[in-house]
Amino acid sequence: MLRHTDTPPSDPVCRVLALDGGGAKGFYTLGVLKELEALVGRRIWESFDVIFGTSTGGIIAALLGLGYSVEEVHALYREHVPALMRRWTKRGRSKALAELTRTVFEDKTFSAFRTRVGIVATRWDFERPMIFKSHVDQVHGRKATFEPGFGCTVADAVCASCSAYPFFERPILRTGAGDQVELLDGGYCANNPTLYAIADATTALGYPSPALRVVSIGVGRYPEPKRKGLSRVYNRLAIVQLLQKTLDINTASMERLREILFNGICTVRINDTFEQPEMATDLMEHDLNKLNMLYQRGSESFAKYETELAAIWDIARDLPSTNGA
Repeated sequence: MLRHTDTPPSDPVCRVLALDGGGAKGFYTLGVLKELEALVGRRIWESFDVIFGTSTGGIIAALLGLGYSVEEVHALYREHVPALMRRWTKRGRSKALAELTRTVFEDKTFSAFRTRVGIVATRWDFERPMIFKSHVDQVHGRKATFEPGFGCTVADAVCASCSAYPFFERPILRTGAGDQVELLDGGYCANNPTLYAIADATTALGYPSPALRVVSIGVGRYPEPKRKGLSRVYNRLAIVQLLQKTLDINTASMERLREILFNGICTVRINDTFEQPEMATDLMEHDLNKLNMLYQRGSESFAKYETELAAIWDIARDLPSTNGA
């Protein structure tokens, strides 16, 4: 149950889930989460006190926070992601994304979340993060004027978090306070949102570092795909390559900072590297067969960390060492 208090929490453990951005590569994330949901034996929102997500991770975080099972999220991804990523123009993708988020999330607001949720976007004008949060006890100031999700709908927040400019247009939202804000993909400030989630758990919620149990899931690392025809020309554009590099560097930098600053916090980071040529892909992947392969790879990655993950919920099982194959 959510707490509305400034006093230190009474629960002995705070479990945190952080989900990276990465476009269509979120299928890998879902492969990990499907196994995790089965391990714990209940839906993800029931297993975590805080769930943060950026971009595709924001979509997944929002759906899980609303009570969806991982399989239900996976079904939505299979149905909609390939069609969205096949759109050739920025305008077409942006329109399709906006329509899709309105269809899936309808007019739900942040008060509908069943656990604490944070969805990371980036303010274009202020050049700083804008994190849509579900509950007042997550904020670090200005509690008296707090509105869940800044008064925006879940659909608006998710759309903003996923608007990877220049692949997508920058959406303009109006907050509950009447402010007009221009946003873009949260990956520009925290493609890996683990540090932001830890900040909420320790600074806002008041948990001591030893009480945290963090699960941080990426989208995997893959060779760069070789495009053909017009797609090949498109892939060679410097701005496209720059975006890919920017997100990758951001992800790695945030993870390195976590290792340095919060090495004492129990954290399981799942983001394996796949070097086989057949695994070549990027955030705009629309081949469902390839996306299904990513989903399966996520399931395989889970197995490597199963013992550590089981320990987070004190699940006593005869599991193999995660340091093995």
